[in-house]
Amino acid sequence: MPKKKTSTFSCGLLTTNQLAERTRKYIRGSADDIGWLQRDPYMPPVTDGTRRFMEILDSIRFGVHKLPNTLVYLLIPGLGSNHVPLYFVNTKTHLTNLGLTCYIAKIHSEASVEKNARDVKQQIEEIYRTSQKRVMLLGHSKGGLDAAGALSMYWFDLKDKVAGLALAQSPYGGTPLASDIARQGQLGDLFLRAIVFLVFNIIKGDVRALEDLTYEKRREFLRKHSLPKEIPVVSFHTEAEISSAAMATLTHMANIDLCLTGRHEVIVPSGAAMAATACVVQTKYGEKSDGLVTRRDAEVPGSVVVRPSRKLDHQWLVFSSVKDSSYEASSSQVCEALLQLLLETGQSKNWNFA
Repeated sequence: MPKKKTSTFSCGLLTTNQLAERTRKYIRGSADDIGWLQRDPYMPPVTDGTRRFMEILDSIRFGVHKLPNTLVYLLIPGLGSNHVPLYFVNTKTHLTNLGLTCYIAKIHSEASVEKNARDVKQQIEEIYRTSQKRVMLLGHSKGGLDAAGALSMYWFDLKDKVAGLALAQSPYGGTPLASDIARQGQLGDLFLRAIVFLVFNIIKGDVRALEDLTYEKRREFLRKHSLPKEIPVVSFHTEAEISSAAMATLTHMANIDLCLTGRHEVIVPSGAAMAATACVVQTKYGEKSDGLVTRRDAEVPGSVVVRPSRKLDHQWLVFSSVKDSSYEASSSQVCEALLQLLLETGQSKNWNFA
C-alpha cells in the first residue's frame, strides 16, 4: 500500500512540475533561448568583419569589383520564395553583368531543412560536374540554414566542390517568432496573434514551415549536424527600423477583392510589417531584430560576422531593387560585398580558389 501511494504521489508531482514548467515558458516565452549559441562554451568565437566589409562595400560602390570568374555563385532563397518570383533576381542579374556565373537554387522554400539540404547538395554537384569550378554559397533567411545543412550533412561529398558559405539574416540558432508560435498554449498571447497575422501576410505560405526555425528544432539539428570547422563562413545580420514613421503605413492597409475566388486579402507593406514584428520582439524580449530574426541568433559560431549599423529589415536584401539614397549601397552590392569578404576569409584559411 505505501508503494502505491508513493507512485500516485510521484505521478501527481510530475504533472504539477509539468504545469509549472509550462506556466514558466508561457511567461518567459523565448527569453531563455535567444542567443543560446553565444552562451554555449563549446562553440568557437566569432570574428567581427564589419569594418572590412564596409571597406569592400565602399570600393564596390565606386566600381571596384574583385570576385573571380574561377568560382560559380549559388544563391539560396529563403522561406516564401516559392510565392515571390523576384527573390534574388536583382542580385543574380548584378553578378551576371559582372561576367560571373550565378544561379538561384531550385528548392521548395517551405520544405524541411533536411530535404532542401539534399537538393542543394545535388545542385552543387551538378554545377561542379559541368563547370569544374568550386561553388560559393550565399543563403538568405531559411536558405542559409538549407545551405549550411547541405555542408554539414554531406561534407564528405562536397568538401572539394564548395568555396565557402555566407548566411544573410539566417536564424542559425532559431527565432522567437517561430518558437513562440509553435509553443503550446501561447497563441492566446496578444503579441503572438499579431505576429501570426503578419507572418501570413509577409510569407504568404504555410506557417507550419516555421517549425524548422524553432529553437528546439535548431538545437536538435545542430547536435546531429555541425558545420565543418574548415569551411569559410560569413554571417550577416541587421536591425529593422521601428520608428513610428516606419509603422505608420499599417494604418493604411488596402483590401483587394479577388474576383476569381471571392476572397479578400489584406495587403501589408513589408517594411511596415517588419517594423511591427521587430517592435514586438524588442518589447517582449528587449532584443534587436530585422523583424524575423534576432541579431544574436543570426551569428554563426566560428564565422566572420558583419554587424552593419544601417537599419535594414529582413526582406530588404533580396527584394530591394533601388538604392535608398545615392549615398547608400544597393542590396545587390551588399550581396557582392558579402561574397568578397567570404573570398578573403577563405584566402586567410589558405583555401585555393584558382
